[in-house]
Amino acid sequence: MTRRYFSQRRILVTGGAGFLGSHLIDRLLEGGDEVLCVDNLFTGSKSNIAHLHGNPRFEFMRHDVCFPLYVEVDAIYNLACPASPIHYQHDPVQTTKVSVTGSINLLGLAKRLGCRILQASTSEVYGDPVEHPQTESYWGNVNPIGIRSCYDEGKRCAETLFFDYHRQHSLEIKVARIFNTYGPRMHPADGRVVSNFIMQALRGEDLTIFGDGSQTRSFCYVDDLVDGLIKLMESPADFLGPVNIGNPVEFTIRELAELVIEMTGSRSRLVELPLPSDDPTQRRPDISLAQAKLDWAPKVPLTEGLEHAISYFRRLSN
Repeated sequence: MTRRYFSQRRILVTGGAGFLGSHLIDRLLEGGDEVLCVDNLFTGSKSNIAHLHGNPRFEFMRHDVCFPLYVEVDAIYNLACPASPIHYQHDPVQTTKVSVTGSINLLGLAKRLGCRILQASTSEVYGDPVEHPQTESYWGNVNPIGIRSCYDEGKRCAETLFFDYHRQHSLEIKVARIFNTYGPRMHPADGRVVSNFIMQALRGEDLTIFGDGSQTRSFCYVDDLVDGLIKLMESPADFLGPVNIGNPVEFTIRELAELVIEMTGSRSRLVELPLPSDDPTQRRPDISLAQAKLDWAPKVPLTEGLEHAISYFRRLSN
């Protein structure tokens, strides 16, 4: 599957100090691989990978993928990009650069090395969908000039680049469309709904719901998500994706808020705020393709995953 420079595979994970990246690295190291973690620490944190220092098969490099990277590896997972609206809207031009220029740099690296590369794309490529649930054949309903466009359109362009490199240079690519994922190591102030609700509940603050809370999301626990990414990377070369990786069980935002209050034992109330611009009203993956091609489906129910996430944030708060 991959070109080998060493007796063990050496795998590059960009964005490796982030929430998803750090969990992926843990799993790769557990499997016996060597891992080079690359991150500029804009949203990633050294604390997410602190437990790995001293591991002889782990290496950290502080680097921005918007600049070329000269390393020797056997496979690449590209997870580099801020993923929460607060973070990616902080510097929207840079967000687009990470998805576009960063992808060009990493695709060029994969081309030079002749190795396989996986792109962590997103369900946001579907925009505010008129098709529900979302299948990979759906082209999406995205505002190209809105406040979320830096992320949505950046990821869409990255997918274009990956498929063009495959068609033009016969590069082995994999594209995963990641739906809402949660779990330990989420940034407590990233503005995403699970971390927001848990932190507000633990502080005894009102839980802020945008709109009336009837909009829906599906929530995938991080361990399940990592399983899906690895299965995709290890799948036969003729299966490129894109493939939805997420949990198809759908909840309203109000249901999630009420569940978090119940599980934390908080006395918080629900407060409604205006709905942000271009915020999707529905989000649920059709995972038929992942089930058929990867034999993958999530296993962790929301209540179990929330227990782990709440315990993590409770420790941070103490």
